[in-house]
Amino acid sequence: MIESYEFVKSLLDTITDHIAVIDNKGDILFVNKSWYSFGQNNACIIDETWKDINYLSECDKAAAMGDDFGIKAASGIRSVIKAETERFYFEYPCHSPDQERWFMMRVTGFTIQGAHRFVISHQNITERKLAEQEVLKLSRIDGLTNIANRRYFNEFLESEWRRCHRLSMPISLALIDLDYFKLLNDTYGHQTGDECLKAVADVLKKFDKRPGDICARYGGEEFVIVCGGTPLEQAKILVEKLLNEICLLKIPNENSPMLPTLTASIGLAAIVPDKDSCVSMLIKKADDSLYLAKKNGRNQICFS
Repeated sequence: MIESYEFVKSLLDTITDHIAVIDNKGDILFVNKSWYSFGQNNACIIDETWKDINYLSECDKAAAMGDDFGIKAASGIRSVIKAETERFYFEYPCHSPDQERWFMMRVTGFTIQGAHRFVISHQNITERKLAEQEVLKLSRIDGLTNIANRRYFNEFLESEWRRCHRLSMPISLALIDLDYFKLLNDTYGHQTGDECLKAVADVLKKFDKRPGDICARYGGEEFVIVCGGTPLEQAKILVEKLLNEICLLKIPNENSPMLPTLTASIGLAAIVPDKDSCVSMLIKKADDSLYLAKKNGRNQICFS
């Protein structure tokens, strides 16, 4: 049994993990310096001292919005409070707008002055997760173009959809189809066609700069770009630049009915995820827009 709150507080303030102590109702009794500093630097201070804040209530609020972290965290904390399990561990992403970050949440109980209390710690495990990502990268990269493959695109889109749902932010998706690519292959050979796909992929990489963005090979001569937290108007500006840069490659396609150089058609769509929408709706909207771009003459962008 620990007998002194002051001893606990002084000990926790020396630890770099972000730590809070709660009672069996979920009320925060105190937080350490690292917790307070992280909240201050990330615009997530709920209260100056964090006292009179119920951590379980905050998790429940997040859970009600579909936040996976809120659901798992609330369940895990309650299981420790009810003594259904001795401790709870949970890894989760917590990305900032310009940095990928991951944390490990730990919940354990202790007794002080005859009362049961619970320590919630959040340890930064970004370095380890980034190393793991490098290992996973080989299974997620398209072997020809060296950008994300279809499998990883599907995983990423699901994850980014949940993030944008939680934050009520838009997500934009662009499907890119290279016009008359079969004619290019038939005219110059498949090796030239492969070099063309690599060149287009290199252009797409310029539009994949933030944690919420990804460019991927969708299949054959089709590519895709996801822009998380990006409204339609902003995405239109990006794909207009992309379409222009593909044209500037001046890759020969002399038998194309469009132009003697490579062009592309792009279907763009954006949705603010909510309980009535799903990932497949966004893909269908982009696919319908792509169909319209091709129907209207190709070498253009259509959006919805």
